Amino acid sequence: MGEMKWYVLRAAGGKEKKAKEYLEKEIERSGLQDQVAQVLVPVKKEIVTKNGKRKAVDKLLYPGYVLIQAELSAKLENIIRNLVPGMSGFLTEKKTTQGAQFERIPVPIREDEAQRILGIQDENADNAAETLVNYEIGESVRITDGPFSGFSGTVDEILEDRSKVKVIVVIFGRKTQLELSFTQVTKE
Repeated sequence: MGEMKWYVLRAAGGKEKKAKEYLEKEIERSGLQDQVAQVLVPVKKEIVTKNGKRKAVDKLLYPGYVLIQAELSAKLENIIRNLVPGMSGFLTEKKTTQGAQFERIPVPIREDEAQRILGIQDENADNAAETLVNYEIGESVRITDGPFSGFSGTVDEILEDRSKVKVIVVIFGRKTQLELSFTQVTKE
């Protein structure tokens, strides 16, 4: 048995997760599980606020790519290149000439690159998903929840670390600053 190395595979845009599933099924069907440590689509968890609702979404770190940690064999290479729908082979290849023919040889990524990608992946798994702020200071917003529901105001301050926004609202003719969560307001 040789050493397991990380390789980057090209996948059709938007089909990375499906290609990963197909590849895993084909590896299992072919009995090559001992040659593959893991297949990975690096993602980052984010919380997006849309229409006053918070939703956790997975955002691809490297759209169009799938990573595989494997000990390559001719059979595994053939599966990756020819049998997995939505996958078009290896990202890094060097070509060698044998007479009039070209032979494509997959080149693994450096171990430090693999560890950096895995570190980003682990960091995202450990941390709570980060919130994407789609509000700007001075922007008009409408309060959708709480005692001031239905009021309109302008964003005065954004507190990203607490997922809150300070809004200036006119109540009984006086400007009042309210601190609301991202989920309590929506853009007008």
